[in-house]
Formats: sequence, C-alpha cells, structure tokens
Amino acid sequence: MVTTITDGVKVSVETIYQPEYSNPDHDHFMFAYKINIENMGSYAVQLISRHWNIFDSNGVKREVEGEGVVGQQPVIEPGNSHEYVSGCNLKTDMGSMKGSYHMVRLLDNTGFDVQIPEFYLIAPYRMN
Repeated sequence: MVTTITDGVKVSVETIYQPEYSNPDHDHFMFAYKINIENMGSYAVQLISRHWNIFDSNGVKREVEGEGVVGQQPVIEPGNSHEYVSGCNLKTDMGSMKGSYHMVRLLDNTGFDVQIPEFYLIAPYRMN
C-alpha cells in the first residue's frame, strides 16, 4: 500500500492483478485498485473530479479526467473516509498510475488539489 497526505487529506492505494479479466496473449492486462480517502482535517470536503496519468511499461501514457469517482462526488466529514474500488487495463504486464483529486472545502468553497501517490500495477509473475 502507498499513502500520501495533502492538505489534511490522506490517500491510500492497494492494487490487485485480475488474471480472470486479463488476456496476456492479446496484450490485455487488467488491474483493480482500492483507494481510501481519509479526511484528517477540521472541515468537510467534497471530491469534485479526478485526473489520472496512466503509464504502460512500453512508454505509452494516457490521461483520464472526469467528475467524481465511480459515479460519486462524496462529501467526507472530518475523521471519516471514503473507499472505492476501480480498475485499469494496460497493454503490458507492468505499469503505474498517479494523479490528483480536485476537492472543495465546504466551509468556504475553497478548491484544492489532493495528490494521489504513484502506485505500480504489476502482474505477480513479474515479481520473482
């Protein structure tokens, strides 16, 4: 698990290779990732949007932007967290992701960006 804290918001990420949804013979590798977003600050925040940089080990980079996460724009009260699971397909059996969430402090509608730490997507057979 990798973790980072930005402006009182802690983001932790775990990854899982999905062999049942992968097809290595056709350069299709599926990974799931579980993200926990914890509000360690004093004010409620709302996740508005996300921005991802996705890298395959062959040098291909993709950018993905969109509203919320898995169809939600969660409000996270102080001391609470929001967890979700999503997925990413790669053309190689190794890669990485990193990005940011744009959030708003509900007290004064101040916007800020929270870093998502870089995490690696690696098929387990590559790790010996």
